[in-house]
Amino acid sequence: MSERYLAICNPAAGGGRCGEAAPAVIQRLRGAGVEIDVLETTHAGHATELAQRAWAQGRRHFIGIGGDGTGYEIVNGLFPSALNDEETPVLGFLPLGTGNSFLRDFTDKGAEYSSQAIIDKRRSPCDVIRLECTEGTVHYINLLSVGFVAEVGALTNRRFKAFGEPGYILAVVTKVLGLTPRTFPHACDGGPLVSEPCTFLSFNNSQFTGGKMMMAPHAEVSDGFAAMVNVGQMGRLDLLRTFPQIFEGRHVSHPKVATSKVKRVDFDIREPVDLMIDGEVVRMTPKTLEVLPSALTVAV
Repeated sequence: MSERYLAICNPAAGGGRCGEAAPAVIQRLRGAGVEIDVLETTHAGHATELAQRAWAQGRRHFIGIGGDGTGYEIVNGLFPSALNDEETPVLGFLPLGTGNSFLRDFTDKGAEYSSQAIIDKRRSPCDVIRLECTEGTVHYINLLSVGFVAEVGALTNRRFKAFGEPGYILAVVTKVLGLTPRTFPHACDGGPLVSEPCTFLSFNNSQFTGGKMMMAPHAEVSDGFAAMVNVGQMGRLDLLRTFPQIFEGRHVSHPKVATSKVKRVDFDIREPVDLMIDGEVVRMTPKTLEVLPSALTVAV
């Protein structure tokens, strides 16, 4: 099978910076002998369509040029079809978007590191997590959060996105002021149903989210588990004091934060809720979460 890459580029990522920076990085790869075809996205979901079509045509090597959302769309174009193929898809990254969280598990040097990984053919196995919802099935490689974090993301997109990072802070403060504990009944690995009120739940394949927030310090991308973070019921002041600690992963030491590793989670949620998945906010009704061990190969 040819190792010619299909690079799927979101030129609008990073406020348009991706479209400006991508040509030079692509030229560097080509100059190093990497064979690449490039397609640009024009609308939400387009990367999924392009990846799905390319997979059906026999392509097995991909590069996501953009942010976490671009990678998320490509993964959902490859799966579930890739599960039925003898060859595992290869996904490289040129992180030129806003968040670029997944790659931070490996480096803080961004596109410089990831482009060299593609040139050097550095490959690592990566788990994929499948989330089955009433409305359909999605796959991800970064994280899923439900509760406060997802609601902050939804509010940011709805009201404050134009303000950039300060907009996210505004959304955090707004949601803290209106903080209401929620219940998301779930059972892990066949265990008992857990229905205690919580601030949020997060199921992570990698450590980082939102660029530099270390949501799950105990996550490993190829261990066959989702790293779960359960932030129990907190008061407003306690949450405001604790939330900034997420940038260093120190929030997990709080007595109301529990961490674990799981392979499967069954939810008993009866209506759609906001879900933060790999930087994207969707509103769905989660039913089952399951880890697909080493279903993807990443160029890192």
